[in-house]
Amino acid sequence: MSASALRRRPLRLLAISALALTATLPAATAAQAAAPVPAVTAPTSSTSSAFGDTTSTYRPDAAAAGWLARQLVNGDHFESVFDGTAYPDQGLTIDAVFAFAAAGSADQAAARATAWLARPDILSGYLGDGTTEAYAGATAKLLLAAEVRGTSPSAFGGVDLPARLRSLLTPSGRFSDRSQWGDYSNAFGQSLALIALQRTPGGAPASAVDFLAAAQCADGGFPIAFGQPTCTADADATALAAQALAATGRSAKAKAGLDWLTAHQNTDGGFAAAGATTSNANSTGLATSALLPGGRFISGLKGWSSLVKLQQGCSADPAVRGAVAYDASGFNPANATRATAQAVLGLSGQGLAGLSAHGARPSAPTLACPAPAARP
Repeated sequence: MSASALRRRPLRLLAISALALTATLPAATAAQAAAPVPAVTAPTSSTSSAFGDTTSTYRPDAAAAGWLARQLVNGDHFESVFDGTAYPDQGLTIDAVFAFAAAGSADQAAARATAWLARPDILSGYLGDGTTEAYAGATAKLLLAAEVRGTSPSAFGGVDLPARLRSLLTPSGRFSDRSQWGDYSNAFGQSLALIALQRTPGGAPASAVDFLAAAQCADGGFPIAFGQPTCTADADATALAAQALAATGRSAKAKAGLDWLTAHQNTDGGFAAAGATTSNANSTGLATSALLPGGRFISGLKGWSSLVKLQQGCSADPAVRGAVAYDASGFNPANATRATAQAVLGLSGQGLAGLSAHGARPSAPTLACPAPAARP
């Protein structure tokens, strides 16, 4: 079986599972109909799909990725607004690049976003200048994006990303920021660094793998921040760490992380951030993208179903169809972009370790909905 076929296996699994969940979870269907967020009700047929072309099943991940692509500022990036001023958001733009690859669609938008990220002004603003300022988490995330896109990581916008990242490895095994503002590196960046470097010829440094493995809490979860007096596990950090440790051969540690996720899944199938109880699409997307590739299909499909219930369907305003709301309180444009980007990983069943844009469709799909009935 080809690598491309293997990469698409989770999508075929979810296409089948969508029908299975409808048939076997009537309570969930009833809850979906009563939820404040419109349910996804696109038809399943040979001529009507999220892609708007010939395909056999409705694809929630493709519909979400298509909506996301249409939200890009100038067609190539995202921005965040603080105190009324818009700033380029490289991190969110990379999340979108991951989402497009996971859904296997919007490849033209992903290419434009990648070119934007490689611009010198955008690159230095995100990574630092590489001498006095260099940021571990940002460098790891961008390295993974370059790998996913199939561009040269060693010459991305004139920067050797693997070399830059390895230069931030400390004797303890922690990838740390080099900055006048302090070290803000955390488990997210450490996990992304392991996943990204494992894809390079040199692999992930053993000391860095050991450092992340040693950060695991006694209950099996992982904290966001290292070196805290109390080890408090977080769903997002645990999802990324479990993927990183599985990719680097620490199966027992990864299994314990997945065990923690299944034990801390909410009754609605979603996951909450540390210190919260309400499920959100961001945490659920990341957790589901770890559970399904990790073989935890029951928990993973519950997470997938939870995300589908948050997706805006045919009863929603056409401008937001396909988007994923942050939580069950309803659609909020202020947080929907980030929620949708991270939800796509869970909706597609794709983990980060093997993510690739190879074979992705160029267009941004739209959700196919039945035409409104003509008035008599």
